[in-house]
Amino acid sequence: MRIEGKEYRTIWFENNLVKIIDQTKLPHKFIIKDLKTVEDCINAIKTMEVRGAPLIGATAAYGIVLSIIEKNDSSFLGKSSEKLIKSRPTAINLKWAVDRMMKKLSGKNNNEILKIALDEAKVIIEEDISFCKNIGLNGLKIIEDVANKKKDTVNILTHCNAGWLATIDWGTATSPIYHAHQQGIKVHVWVDETRPRNQGANLTSYELNEEGISNTVITDNAGGILMQRGQVDMCIVGTDRTLSNGDVCNKIGTYLKALAAKDNNVPFYVALPSSTIDWNIKDHTKIPIEERNVEELSYVEGVDKENKITKIRIYPQKSKAMNLAFDVTPAKYVSGLITEKGICEASEKGLKGLFK
Repeated sequence: MRIEGKEYRTIWFENNLVKIIDQTKLPHKFIIKDLKTVEDCINAIKTMEVRGAPLIGATAAYGIVLSIIEKNDSSFLGKSSEKLIKSRPTAINLKWAVDRMMKKLSGKNNNEILKIALDEAKVIIEEDISFCKNIGLNGLKIIEDVANKKKDTVNILTHCNAGWLATIDWGTATSPIYHAHQQGIKVHVWVDETRPRNQGANLTSYELNEEGISNTVITDNAGGILMQRGQVDMCIVGTDRTLSNGDVCNKIGTYLKALAAKDNNVPFYVALPSSTIDWNIKDHTKIPIEERNVEELSYVEGVDKENKITKIRIYPQKSKAMNLAFDVTPAKYVSGLITEKGICEASEKGLKGLFK
């Protein structure tokens, strides 16, 4: 996708370095950052310089590559893989990518291991781009159906950032929107601000602006009244982990949007690549829910009058806070799962019908 008219991916490998777009600086500054070591990758994941389940997975894959470049030793590689998996617990893509890399490297000798690792990381990258493109083509059909019936602008509500900045390219929830826009369908996106890190306002709106797609930033709690007023035709969100029974773990606040959508008969879709499906956990209470630093709540970040990025505290100094990063939307509130292989109902039967 594009930034200032130039096409980018969110991550790439160049001269034995991993290049990323530092998303903690967006939308105020566009900075390409070099990751030189596996620790750099771990830090980028922890601090959310990269974020979004597919992009975290890709970063972890390249972290394995950098680990081998740094020290071609099986013990060091094993410890690096463990640290990568622990860097953020909720998004399943991270563990999926590391396990896939380590399985590919198992039993290989030191002379060939770097090439094998780099080749596999590139396969993961290209695979994700292909998956996200196909998610868009499959989701496009839903938007086309609404557009044909409505004969007017299709209003879509999304939550957090499940755009191309959360993947390698295209995005998950935004991919159908980008494809619809390219087909000439009029779309407008209601962008949840998504406290506390404001990924909706800072990232989703930013990338939609760059693609010339109409969008409006709203507070997280405004979606309900917009649905009551008939101003939302559908919701499309992403997911960090979807269980085989169709339960969806996504950015905190997703569950409340699903409840509002159900109450107002608004279709609620979840877009995901198959790498985000957890086939092992059957009970959503067993999903590790990340609890992040409370300073993400008590401080806000923006630009001051001198155009410098700065933080200010907004809570009373003695106030306590809790910063849960994700919630779970039960499958019964999900109208359908949009995957690279098609659209299915949010259930074990639906998913296994696509992924045999």
